[in-house]
Amino acid sequence: MNISHDLKIKAVFFDVDGTLISFKTNTIPESAQHAIRQLREKGIKVIVATGRSINSLDPIKSITFDGFITFNGGYCVTAEGEIMFRKAISKEDINSLIRYARKYPLSYSLMYEDKVEISDATPELVGMYSHIDLPVPPVHDKNHIDTENVLQANIFLGPENEQGFMESIMPDSVSSRWTPLFADVNPGGITKQNGIEHFCRHFGIDMSETMSFGDGGNDITMLKCTKIGVAMGNANDHVKEIADYVTEDVDHHGIEKALMHFGVL
Repeated sequence: MNISHDLKIKAVFFDVDGTLISFKTNTIPESAQHAIRQLREKGIKVIVATGRSINSLDPIKSITFDGFITFNGGYCVTAEGEIMFRKAISKEDINSLIRYARKYPLSYSLMYEDKVEISDATPELVGMYSHIDLPVPPVHDKNHIDTENVLQANIFLGPENEQGFMESIMPDSVSSRWTPLFADVNPGGITKQNGIEHFCRHFGIDMSETMSFGDGGNDITMLKCTKIGVAMGNANDHVKEIADYVTEDVDHHGIEKALMHFGVL
């Protein structure tokens, strides 16, 4: 796609895992940290857009951001702590998920504004939290589950079973995936694109003045809606196909190189 290099970018949105944070080192490369500092010095807004919860952002707390899109768009908050948007998964869908998991072997996690709970500590579930360098959440009391305030769920089933499960068990929700291990589940209509739209209105920025970086399936709406959607070199093939540009991976200065390629830095 031909994109003018003299365009005016006023906001850049970053996924976290596999984009800002390396899966190999569980750290943010210095080149990415430096690039973000440069963007903010130029007056460009820098906003996180992640499937993580608002309370699992410690690995990026050393960097100053202008806002946070969390739970894949279901919870948006300014740098000052103002909640701009919040939407929970329908109680009916959560109850349906719980009923299904009581009958069939399905692990899941439920993510809230202030906590995360898991259905059981299976090796695959424990391994997922290790993969993203987070502590394993507690197993919930199956007799006392808050089904009204779940902002995101993770369901541990293969891609081949995802569509059928969502249609029959959680029809009012949407799923996206950045790993074969599990799918993120969010309220119907909620994606990272919604979060970007909230922040564009908040800062008075047009979508034609935006850029985004991502690597997983839950980044697709974000990469499509921003003026420049950049896929990391470690992104899956489908993400690379829809992106405007494919940069190097997170461990080889992909963020900095793409920002320089487009003359944003």
